[in-house]
Amino acid sequence: MKIAVIAGSLALAIAPFAANAGGYVEPAAPAPAPVAPAPAPIGYDWSGFYGGAQLEYGDVTADVSATGAEAATGDGALYGIFGGYRFDFGNIVVGGEIDYNLADIDLVDPAGATIGSLDSVLRAGAEVGFDAGPALIYGTAGLAQATATVAGTEDTGDGYFFGAGVDYLLTDQITIGAEVLQHEFEDFTTAAGDLDVSATTFGINAAFRF
Repeated sequence: MKIAVIAGSLALAIAPFAANAGGYVEPAAPAPAPVAPAPAPIGYDWSGFYGGAQLEYGDVTADVSATGAEAATGDGALYGIFGGYRFDFGNIVVGGEIDYNLADIDLVDPAGATIGSLDSVLRAGAEVGFDAGPALIYGTAGLAQATATVAGTEDTGDGYFFGAGVDYLLTDQITIGAEVLQHEFEDFTTAAGDLDVSATTFGINAAFRF
């Protein structure tokens, strides 16, 4: 019994020296905290058919083709429908669109007399844009046809347009947008003679994507 007690005491006495004989043991470093992966970017695809309605404000100037003298001016509202198709190639979006607008714009000569009205505008054009995620910034150009009533006779003139716009995705299927266009109609034949007509329009629109 005495031998067992002595042996136990010796073991306790030499334990610190035995630990030091193996050198200092550094505590293990804590495991790094897990890092959440970055969320994947949301993808936006502008490809597909779309159609909607628009409201525009137009400012019109008509000059006599032969002399360049001012024949009439006018401003007012245009409203109509449009439809088209777009191809999204990544950063670049291309497409085509056609629209038809009724107009409520009186044409007034320099003396202040109303000589007629702009009745409608039909446009067909192409567009090239930059895909900025939920926004599409684009330029557009194409052919235009306007119908006007001058001196009691309805006349039609052909021309072209160009401009720029931006559309924004509210949802995958609903967009809103704004657009500024410049129209030029040369030798617009009317009952009062040939006219060169310029029209600037600013419009807002809403569309449904199919």
